[in-house]
Amino acid sequence: MFRVFQEERLITIAMFTCLGISIILRIFLGLLYRNMIKEADNMASTKNRLLRQCKTKFASCYELSGGVANIPVFVDKFLNRMALGHLSFDTLYHLSGQIMLLSIVCSGVGVCKSILAGRTLGDVLPFYIASFFGLYAYFSISTVVDVSGKKRILKVNLVDYLENHLSPRIDITRQDIEMLYGESVFEEKRESRTGGSRGRRRRTGRSAVLRPQEQRTLELMPIGNRMAAGGEDLADTDTLASQPQAPEQMPAPPLSSDSSTLPDSAAVTEEELEALLKEFLTS
Repeated sequence: MFRVFQEERLITIAMFTCLGISIILRIFLGLLYRNMIKEADNMASTKNRLLRQCKTKFASCYELSGGVANIPVFVDKFLNRMALGHLSFDTLYHLSGQIMLLSIVCSGVGVCKSILAGRTLGDVLPFYIASFFGLYAYFSISTVVDVSGKKRILKVNLVDYLENHLSPRIDITRQDIEMLYGESVFEEKRESRTGGSRGRRRRTGRSAVLRPQEQRTLELMPIGNRMAAGGEDLADTDTLASQPQAPEQMPAPPLSSDSSTLPDSAAVTEEELEALLKEFLTS
């Protein structure tokens, strides 16, 4: 009865190979999720690479944005991006079903080829039997493994840990760091990540703009310790004393034997105005 498998050896090998690969992929995914569920019960000391990556990514997002608004969405995105090499877990899950369908196609090709060769219904019956038992085994193992159910359990465990355990711990750690080092530590981190170099360039640009103004204010010097025509001091006396002046630029103060005969400080003579104009023209 099963002699047709020997006669159609290539089709038979392809059919059973696809059936075995589809079942093995489902079992493999079930074991992966089962291991991650066990590790998620002790996330603080887990050695699973994917779960440690989830914790690190959550802590980074929490520190940058000051919290994660929707933790279930964050966990969903993480679960959808989990992959082995270039194939994600969802791709492997759907690939298992497609390979199972390919085994049914191989069985149908064997039946058609046997009918064209003139075989009877009893001769091609082993292909139907293999297809039915293969489908039964595939769906039975898929139900026992329950990849979708394990994925939901893993999501619940991750949301519970991130929301009820890790988030409060991050806040407490941040408060301790602020008490020890101050809030400037977090501000410096944000500036360095969001473009602190641009702020430094702006500050240097502003200082470069202010320097010529400071130099222009130092060039205007009063004559004879007098007030300018506008009534404001043009420079500080300490700054003027620290800068050496040429003897020809410093006008001689009026000599008087009696201090009571000195002119009023508010009045400006014509000689002082002329000297001030000469300084502006020669400077």
